[in-house]
Amino acid sequence: MTRLFNNPVSFADELTAGFVAANRRWVRAVTGGVVRRDRVAAGHVALVVGGGSGHYPAFGGLVGPGLAAGAAMGNLFASPSSQQVYSVARSAADSGGVLLCYGNYAGDVLNFDQAEQRLKGEGIDCRTVVVTDDISSASVAEKNKRRGIAGGLVVYKVAGAAAEAGLGLDDVERIARHANDRTRSFGVAFSGCTLPGSATPLFDVPSGRMAVGMGIHGEPGIDEAEVPSADELAALFVSTLLAELPAGVDNASDQRVALILNGLGSVKYEELFVVYRRVEQLLDAAGVTVVDPEVGELVTSFDMAGVSLTLAWLDEELEEYWLAGADSPAYRKGGVAAGAPDWSTRSAVVGMDGGNIEEIPAATDVSREVARLITTALRAVTQTIDENAGVLGQMDAVAGDGDHGIGMQRGATAARSAGEAAAERGAGAATVLTSAGDAWADRAGGTSGALWGRALRTLGEQFGDEQEVTGQGVAQAMRAASDCIRSFGHAEIGDKTMVDAIVPFVDSLEEAVGAGTPLAEAWLLASQAATEAAAATRALVPRIGRARPHAQKSVGTPDPGAHSFALIVTAVSGVIAGRHNTEK
Repeated sequence: MTRLFNNPVSFADELTAGFVAANRRWVRAVTGGVVRRDRVAAGHVALVVGGGSGHYPAFGGLVGPGLAAGAAMGNLFASPSSQQVYSVARSAADSGGVLLCYGNYAGDVLNFDQAEQRLKGEGIDCRTVVVTDDISSASVAEKNKRRGIAGGLVVYKVAGAAAEAGLGLDDVERIARHANDRTRSFGVAFSGCTLPGSATPLFDVPSGRMAVGMGIHGEPGIDEAEVPSADELAALFVSTLLAELPAGVDNASDQRVALILNGLGSVKYEELFVVYRRVEQLLDAAGVTVVDPEVGELVTSFDMAGVSLTLAWLDEELEEYWLAGADSPAYRKGGVAAGAPDWSTRSAVVGMDGGNIEEIPAATDVSREVARLITTALRAVTQTIDENAGVLGQMDAVAGDGDHGIGMQRGATAARSAGEAAAERGAGAATVLTSAGDAWADRAGGTSGALWGRALRTLGEQFGDEQEVTGQGVAQAMRAASDCIRSFGHAEIGDKTMVDAIVPFVDSLEEAVGAGTPLAEAWLLASQAATEAAAATRALVPRIGRARPHAQKSVGTPDPGAHSFALIVTAVSGVIAGRHNTEK
């Protein structure tokens, strides 16, 4: 378990501060993560990697010459927000453009894509390569749905080396994509990991058993098997990976591979070396030559007792960049010259929009009154999420990574602070909601952070800073927010997401308001519909998102996103009815 922490909500921020303090030779802090202490050479591509914290040395430990130019570092097991990714990329970028590279998880895709569009809108050439190396998480026919795990290091390494060599963005992107296409990983776990502040691991493995095909965010395995000997595990790894050769590799014999034998936290180096000894023997027998293998803790998951094997099938170009020099806090190879230290603050801190508006737009008294009601609602939401964070985390841990509770806490708390700050300066409803939405997305990260940020922004656009808000207007605004979430998150009814609670809520609200029911009563009825719909998701099988690879495990447990939505609208119902204590 994780023993050393202060406030669990602050853990990611504090670990980042400590990491930077211990590694100033290589990195400097910027809003949302870290960038190289020395700037990338003029005209060179800036490789920006990232993902949730809790996987050190991924991602901050891989920033330095010959590797990444920057790393966006989200909350524990949650993707960085789009604002964090944008900030890091802006700070790292030179005129050569930016390549974003990260693991294939729904929250990361949403937030990195938003950042990419923002960078392009500012004239910065930006591309994306998503890592999909985990063969357990989807079939060959659906390999675009596979997760990114330890094989990401291969992709980052060759892309970083190509960028360091001065190749243009087209070539760096091509090489990274080629490396991903030729990389396969497979892992097992003997126990789950425990997040800071939690008393129990995210999943349990029965004594004498191992989880087969686990992820790196505390997700349980796809299957279970008896714990093997070291040699038997090596045989399982090698036979599984040799059974799926990438396109262009017709036969394993006479091939050369980059190899990573990765410990996820509690399986130590001595054990890994015992396993590697047999892995190399088996590969040699199959005619496969291992090129400069990496054995150690390279992509971790707190205290998870797990191991994964990665094989990347090399050609001449990939081997050149796999062997090229790199110098970062946690990964060094050969020799590489560092550039001059960058003592400037150019783009070093890109301010968060939420609660940090330089000029408050004009607002009417009517809208300011609505804004005050909104801040009361945000206080009620924060209180409700704080009271239920543990339950939400437990729900999420059944088939996901267990971070939903803490992510919602961070988001709601930030939204409340930003909304109150804007309201105190005389902001109207739209400005308060957009400030709160931006803050929620920025601090929470992950899929839910991005979706709640978009939802609050959409409500703000509907309300405006001048007009009176009516029951009909609230219903229309909620419909717009629902449509936005469905479009942005690519989810529909039956996918086992928060959409399963949002749509019944909006349908009920529109029907009641349309029949002339007062808003307070209509909202209460809609909240009850959302609560019933959220409970009904326990029977569903997830079709998208992080829980999809563990679909059957989630049956019997409500979707945490749908449940948290129902909790929130129920809390807001009390505010609309005048039952909430505004001093809380």
